[in-house]
Amino acid sequence: MRIFLLPLWAFCLASPVFAAPPQRQPVVVELFQSQGCSSCPPADAVLNALAARPDVIALNFAVTYWDQLGWKDTFAKPAFTARQWDYARRGGRSTVSTPQMIVGGRTAIVGSRAPEVAAVIARAQAEPSGPVLRIDGASVAIPAGKPATAATVWLVRYDPRTIEVPIRAGENGGRTLPHRNIVRTLTALGTWTGTAVRFALPPAVAGTNAAVLLQAGRGGPIIAARRV
Repeated sequence: MRIFLLPLWAFCLASPVFAAPPQRQPVVVELFQSQGCSSCPPADAVLNALAARPDVIALNFAVTYWDQLGWKDTFAKPAFTARQWDYARRGGRSTVSTPQMIVGGRTAIVGSRAPEVAAVIARAQAEPSGPVLRIDGASVAIPAGKPATAATVWLVRYDPRTIEVPIRAGENGGRTLPHRNIVRTLTALGTWTGTAVRFALPPAVAGTNAAVLLQAGRGGPIIAARRV
């Protein structure tokens, strides 16, 4: 697999990331990163700041393709690497890279460029809202609609804590890196084709938060999202 690395200079923590205008549904921001990538800590810092915003669902996906280069990421899973590849194929890209953010399932950007991240989130907030997801006890209900294509219903569980990870080898060896909203599991609950439907939610997992994402196909736009 060919890995394209992004430069460390491409980051700036700027105030626009922290400005949170009101919106109807949260924007889903997914960071694909690895503890073995020296360009990733600035992007982790951007995502850690976004995690505090109520209008954003910030998700940190640790990928596996750095694991053979000196340090095995303690959170990485092949399913998360596969998700980044789904986005790449949908976007016509032949490679994946870190640190990459996908905003709203639509726009791929360098995750460490805070002003650009803020601008893309603001544009995503101006997009029309999708169906309102309703959480009722142990299920999620999706109303009838007219999607352009069948949509995947995802349940994502993530750890909301700030986890300090000591890195003992690789490009970040000797550093302790803070991670927040680390994704633990990503589960497909089913498919929505436009008919009103309800899906059962698995039991809660202690120490994690959860969100439901409604996504066009695999690697397509996020149509709707809601915290559980």
